[in-house]
Formats: sequence, C-alpha cells, structure tokens
Amino acid sequence: MTKRPLVTESRVEQVALERSGRQFIYLPIEKIPVIEVDNFPALGKLAALRFLEWVQSNPEGIVSLPTGKTPEHFIEWVMHYLKKWDEKEIQKDLETNGVDPALRPRMDQLRFVQIDEFYPINPAQTNSFAHYIQTFYIRGFGLNNRNALLLNAWSTGMPPGLTPDQVFPNEAVDLSLRIRHGKNHLEILQREVIERVDEYCTNYERQIRDLGGIGFFLGGIGPDGHIGFNVSGSDHFSTTRLTATNYETQAAAAGDLGGIEVARRRLVITIGLSTITYNPDGVAIIIAAGEAKAKVIQNAVEAPASNLYPATVLHKLKNARFYITKGAAKLLIERRYEDVTRMDPVPEPEIDHIVIDLARHQHKRLSALDQKDFAAIRSSERVWTKSGKTVAKLTAQVAERLTKKIEDGLKAVEGESFLHTAPHHDDIILGYWAYVLHLVRSPLNSHHVAYMTSGFNAVTNFYVQQQLENLQRFITAPS
Repeated sequence: MTKRPLVTESRVEQVALERSGRQFIYLPIEKIPVIEVDNFPALGKLAALRFLEWVQSNPEGIVSLPTGKTPEHFIEWVMHYLKKWDEKEIQKDLETNGVDPALRPRMDQLRFVQIDEFYPINPAQTNSFAHYIQTFYIRGFGLNNRNALLLNAWSTGMPPGLTPDQVFPNEAVDLSLRIRHGKNHLEILQREVIERVDEYCTNYERQIRDLGGIGFFLGGIGPDGHIGFNVSGSDHFSTTRLTATNYETQAAAAGDLGGIEVARRRLVITIGLSTITYNPDGVAIIIAAGEAKAKVIQNAVEAPASNLYPATVLHKLKNARFYITKGAAKLLIERRYEDVTRMDPVPEPEIDHIVIDLARHQHKRLSALDQKDFAAIRSSERVWTKSGKTVAKLTAQVAERLTKKIEDGLKAVEGESFLHTAPHHDDIILGYWAYVLHLVRSPLNSHHVAYMTSGFNAVTNFYVQQQLENLQRFITAPS
C-alpha cells in the first residue's frame, strides 16, 4: 500500500483542516484522511473549492463527477463561483478559502467521464444521468460536449430499427443469458444485445485507461457503502460493466426512477473500482452528510480493505479523501474520543448515545456491560471516567432514561389536534407510521394532513392503480 502523507498539498484542504480543529488522519485507526465540516451546504462548498483549485492546475484533466442529490450544493457553489468570479466579494472568498483568485479556471478543455447510468434508459429522459450531466455539467459548468465520454444505455447493442423496450419487454434484462442459451427467438436476440453491451463496456474502460485514468473523481457513498454502482461485495479489481444492483441501491434509486417496482427491474452500467483507482496520482473525494451515513463512513475509513466495503479500495490512493459532516463522522473512534475529551461536563444525551452504541457494539444489554467493555472503546471509557460513577450506576441511569422515553411514547394521547406535514408525501409520516396508527384510533383526536410542496414521485400511478385494484378485490370478494 502507498505510504500516505500526513499533510495535504492542497491549500483549500489546509484551510478547511485548520477550521475543523481536527487532524488530517488519525493513524493507525483511520486508513484514509477525513475533513469535517459543519453542514451539507458547507460540504458542497468545500468540494467545489477543491475542484476549482484542481482545475486551475489541470485545465485539460480528466474529471468524473456525480449525479443525483449528493452533489446539489457542489454544483450550486461551482456555478456561483464561475458566474461571479470577478466580483470583489467572490475574489476575497476564494482567497480566504485557499483558491488563487487571479487564475480563472478553464472548464472547456476538461475531459469528462460519466460514472454510471441506469440500463436501459433513454438519455433524453429527465431522470437519466445523461440528462443530468448535460444540464448541470455540460451546460451549467461550460464543459465541452466533444470532450465528454458518456454512457449510451439506450441504443448500444440494439439491432437496427429496434429499441430496448421492444427487445426487453417490461425493461426486464436477464443476465443469466450470458451463461445459457436462449429458449426462444426473443431470448436469443436478448443474449446478442447483452453480449454487445458487454463489449461496449470493455471499450469504454479501454478509452478511460487510454486517457491515463481519472484525474479528479468526486462521488457519494450509498447506504451499503457503494461508490458509483459498485455495491457491497464488488471486486476491487472490477472494471466498467453491465450489472445488477442490490436492494439498498434500488431503494435509494426508487425516487429517481418512479418507484421501487421500476428500480428493482433496472440494471446499471458503472465504471469499476479499479477504473476509479487506475491513475495512482488521481484525486478521489467521497462526500457524505448526516448521521444516517455514519456507519458506512466508519466502515470505509476504519475497516481493512475488503470487498464488503467498496470504498476501502481508496485506501491505496495517496490523494483520496473523505469530506463529511460532523454527523457522518460521529462513529469514527478517535474523533468521538476527542469530542468527549473536550466536553466538560459530558451532556446526558451524549452519554446515552455513547453507552447505547457500546452496548450494541458489544452485543450486550446495558445492565450486562462491565469495565472491560468500557475499556474496549476509548470514547466509552472517557465517558465513564469523566462521570465519576461506577459502571453499574452509569448504565442504570442510561437504562432509566431510555425506559422513560419508551414509556412516554406508549402513553395514550387524547384530546389533541395534529397537523401532519412534510416536504414529500411518503417519507416522514412513514417514519412514525406505527405511532400514527395508534393516534388515529382515538375519536378524541383530530388529524389534518397537508403537504405544502410537490416533490419526487416515490410511486408510479400504475403502482397505485394496482394497489387500489387489489383493495377493491378484497372489498368485493365474498367473505
């Protein structure tokens, strides 16, 4: 493994590190440097500044940028800086954050490599990654379309006059045809198309490597730890390929594709993990926000390199980084220990979080935790020693507070009026659905449901129609 420098040559990263008050990497626990910021918008700004800094030094470089919700603030900040570069206030902001304001980055000479795409999907569809790239990177950033290496997940491999919806009815692509003969004319045709798509992927990989590999890679990390569509279990030597995804990835993509019933049928074309790491001098940055990503971040940063955790492939890249929010960093052992050490006194909610996390980590009840367990994790040990209490008393108090929260949640609430609202019609209310069921049973409560915005479609009209038809059959069926 390449010996990793303990400092960064990037002025942008140096400034961000100084502000964070953290070390660049906490050896030997952490295997890759991490830079923390306070919130999601700040994360996008840091990524944008580092990107612009890199482009200044590599005006003809090879870049690979993400799609979806992850890079929203990154895109906003890059476009903001490019549009207002010459304004005095922006010039000061750039200089303060480590970017040379005298050197306006040239975007038109960059080479762009698309990371992934659903298959099959028409690039003209507004939910395709190709459309996203054209909208935000080609037109938004001013990249040259002729310098873009984009994935064709629609017409590639198709016989003349045919489209994927004709070759693959219901968009169901059966990859078992790679290793078996077709049973009928349609399956024979499908196998031929899959073979041509596989060849296309090989040529796409070859083109990337002929360019020298990716110089600047920016990506998010999925709920199973995937980067690109390299899901958990992906070979670290994987290349560009047509592949299936797992449930976690399908669920994450459901909002873009129009529901889980569509997402579970879609395959993807993705560059591989070895594609990302082919250039040993490449800059690879993974951005992640929120406590929901804390566990996958811990695995990616602290676990040994393993197929189980795809992002651990980045350990071998000397210029690989994780830019994350404080919430996403909450399970990183040395950083949590540092936080607890600085707290005086340690707030009860933090004590509860750390002790409960310890119990989960040790697979024990709170009452079964002992001194040996607390000594196993430094942040837990520091909470215990700073409390000045015995382990038994500390765990008993945590259990008592936890029990009270559960009991309060079980109490009947009556005579109240509730307003249920959220940005989207299906996300937040599902999170407390079991509680809602109890609240609506009481005739003494009144409920009002109001959604003030129109968000992504989580389910298709067809899916809703199917469920209503099922309901109708149950209602009309004789008992």
